[in-house]
Amino acid sequence: MRQTIAVITPAFKAEPTIVTTVQSLLDQQHEDWELWLIADDGSDYEQFLGHAGIVDPRIKYLSSGGIGLGASRARNVALEAMSAPYAAILDADDRLKPQKLARAITALADHAIVTTALDVMTDSFAHLRLVGQGPDRVMTPGGHKFVSLSMDSMLVWDRRRVDGRYDLDMSNMTDLEFLLQLYRTSPQSMHLGTPLHDYIKRSTSMSNGADVAAGMIASKNTIRSRLADGHYGLAGADTEGLLRFLDLSIAAEQSYGAALAHQPGLLFENHLEPMLKTAQAAHAEPPADSVETL
Repeated sequence: MRQTIAVITPAFKAEPTIVTTVQSLLDQQHEDWELWLIADDGSDYEQFLGHAGIVDPRIKYLSSGGIGLGASRARNVALEAMSAPYAAILDADDRLKPQKLARAITALADHAIVTTALDVMTDSFAHLRLVGQGPDRVMTPGGHKFVSLSMDSMLVWDRRRVDGRYDLDMSNMTDLEFLLQLYRTSPQSMHLGTPLHDYIKRSTSMSNGADVAAGMIASKNTIRSRLADGHYGLAGADTEGLLRFLDLSIAAEQSYGAALAHQPGLLFENHLEPMLKTAQAAHAEPPADSVETL
């Protein structure tokens, strides 16, 4: 049975990082993979990697068809071209831990969507924090974001059971929107609580910039409206959970600028996470009038 995982990597001015990223694929315990490297800057990455000593027939080189068209369009180019049964996302400055694809392929035997905890790092690979760490667990759409609270495209999925395309009309939050497309036909996912993906958090990252709140809020409101309209066909409890997350996330966006001014360098995830924990604790508590008294 074919177990090829097609790894999708858009590349825009990625020369400083792409060798390390590709090397993390070459170091995978699961060797049945192919890399779809999509240049979004007109660069010849095949030549560039060749000069670095990386020549591998599993690497497929494509172009987005332009310059700076964006990661969503580049990812869609690969999704249209590939035929592998499984797909994964790897940004051009991230790294996979050696066991990520092996762990994912095992989980995909029973689940169409697999996510993993993340090791969030600076661009010099200094550890910042973990996201989504803990036990392996089956998750529903309504609970997913309260565990894996950011970076939603760092997943692996079975394209025969679920698939989607990145929304070209959204400027932000395309990762979450894509994940919700997958959840449309698979109401559960497996989350691996071991950090298996090194996610690089740059100061210019969309979820960590001081001046991007308006765009993030607009995109979150777009997803919120789609959920309310039943666009993804999710169960009522899942829609409720996602709407609760988005409301909290929007509130966090609105207060993040002031928090960042008070605490320079504050990660958005560190700003949002306490709000999510407080809300979850309150949501789990039974109403006072329902508590049985003896």
